[in-house]
Amino acid sequence: MADFQGYILLLLIWLVSLILVRTIFSKNRTTSRLPPSPMALPIIGHLHLVAPIPHQALHKLSTKHGSLMHIRLGSVPCVVASSPEMAKEFLKTHESSFSNRPITAAVDYLTYGSADFSFAPYGPYWKFMKKICMSELLSGRMLDQFLPVRVEEIRRFLQLMEKKASTGEKVDVGGELVRLTNNIVSRMAMNQTCSDNEDEAEEVRKLVEATAELTGQFNLSDFIWFCKNLDLQGMKKKLKHVRDKFDSMMDKIIKEHEEARKRKDHDTVKDLLHVLLDTSEDETSDMKLSRENIKAFILVINLLSHQSTSYIELSQITKHFTRNTDTRLHIFSQDIFTAGTDTSAITIEWALSELINHPNVMEKARQEMDIVVGKKRIVEESDISNLPYLQAVVKETLRLHPTGPMIVRESSQDCTIGGYDIPAKTRLFVNVWAIGRDPNHWDNPLEFRPERFIEGSGENQIDVRGQHFHLLPFGSGRRSCPGTTMALQVVQTSLAAMIQCFEWKVDGSVDMEEGPGLTLPRAHPLKCVPILRLNPFPSI
Repeated sequence: MADFQGYILLLLIWLVSLILVRTIFSKNRTTSRLPPSPMALPIIGHLHLVAPIPHQALHKLSTKHGSLMHIRLGSVPCVVASSPEMAKEFLKTHESSFSNRPITAAVDYLTYGSADFSFAPYGPYWKFMKKICMSELLSGRMLDQFLPVRVEEIRRFLQLMEKKASTGEKVDVGGELVRLTNNIVSRMAMNQTCSDNEDEAEEVRKLVEATAELTGQFNLSDFIWFCKNLDLQGMKKKLKHVRDKFDSMMDKIIKEHEEARKRKDHDTVKDLLHVLLDTSEDETSDMKLSRENIKAFILVINLLSHQSTSYIELSQITKHFTRNTDTRLHIFSQDIFTAGTDTSAITIEWALSELINHPNVMEKARQEMDIVVGKKRIVEESDISNLPYLQAVVKETLRLHPTGPMIVRESSQDCTIGGYDIPAKTRLFVNVWAIGRDPNHWDNPLEFRPERFIEGSGENQIDVRGQHFHLLPFGSGRRSCPGTTMALQVVQTSLAAMIQCFEWKVDGSVDMEEGPGLTLPRAHPLKCVPILRLNPFPSI
């Protein structure tokens, strides 16, 4: 009911304001030279043009208005970069002006005033937290120490697939991959998995779902300027309820960690929470971490992996403008939780979907695996460097299906780009999805062809770590994804094991339609019957 009321409020505000908007705009018109822009509607701006899937809609608009556009999401000014050249201008040449992520009221409240790492403004605190993240959790040394965790979880996944194969049972591949990747991240962050306690796991899942829903909810105060100080949708009460529950959960987990630290019976390899507690107690540390900093850090890791909430919100806003009169009106999707889960799972799911639809590519990947690894043991992380075709399959998947289809930033100062004026506090969307399909930089861009990254062309030199601006699946610059190395390890090894150990039977071909959401989910889940390929199956 509250969601329906929010929808009606937005509609009424728009209708009433039609009478006054011409006067308001004439009084506030500036002489700034902004990038080209489609025609906007009063109050809502261009929200009606970015439906139903924002990155696709913005790509279509860019073919008419150019690779640099100006749009308004309600009262929020935005620019959209849709070419490698424009991406380089924003993310490299003018990186210092676009190093912040936009903050919504919900994110600010739930992260204790942006006390986390992902949404904190660029500055001393952000640098300090990134240093901890890179040196204590995601460094080469720490990733090597967590190798047994990744091996154990992948083996657990393969054992489940073996059981399904023995009964001929169909598997929701995406759902099981989410469990796999979430278990890996949870064990590294808090030494807990989704399988430790089903009741607790269900409670955590519901809490993360509620948090994701609130951060993805269209809040009038974020986008309509004269609603900024009003709480017309009752958001404050909802936010307080969720944060109080998260506080209780985290207090319990932190207490368990503190007791283990006193007994000195925690694992030799410290999880992220232990590292953060060590830092908070270190009197010589450059910066003192509060309990709120620690909670916010853990919250964002569980919620978002490396992407920005702003794209969740944009995806949900557009649903206002795609409902027909026969559809039950509701603002917020119930599958938001899926959008907040680990992006590695979705990359593997897209890769397997492409391989099933391209059996010749699947066969080439298997032949490489049989030659390098053989059939008497399961592929390991150490084998990946000797599997260039598998690496090319993953690159090609990330090009066509980047799990972060748009990079989101916000300008901290006025600047001039491409001859246009970009004011401070302008939101930036870099359309990674469109850039990966740019015919000016990719030969036959819509074709799934991993060979492009192996053959003797310019494309075979391209890396995915943000140095080549026509392939940016992990972002670029100082606010790029810090977990790129770990993500590639999980994606490549898991996919390799799935290719090596099983055939994947589907009815017909796999539908490749995209769904709306933060991490480029599939519109329809991939459901397959795994068939044992190795006989006897290697001991795992």
